[in-house]
Amino acid sequence: MAKAQAKMKTRSAAKKRFKVLKSGAVKHGKAYRRHLLTKKSRKTKRNLRGAGYLLSADAKNMLICMPYA
Repeated sequence: MAKAQAKMKTRSAAKKRFKVLKSGAVKHGKAYRRHLLTKKSRKTKRNLRGAGYLLSADAKNMLICMPYA
């Protein structure tokens, strides 16, 4: 009987911060939206709403961190 291969571990930091979509795109939350919002302009805060998506080169590296995503 063949020896079972060890499972790869997912990086916890990546698991908490990124989500892989069906299309293979990697979704993430935007930075600079937690505090000190009074000094940021209305336009800046509006542009920080919603999700961001990683570029394909960055997404490849992230998928290495999340082998079962």
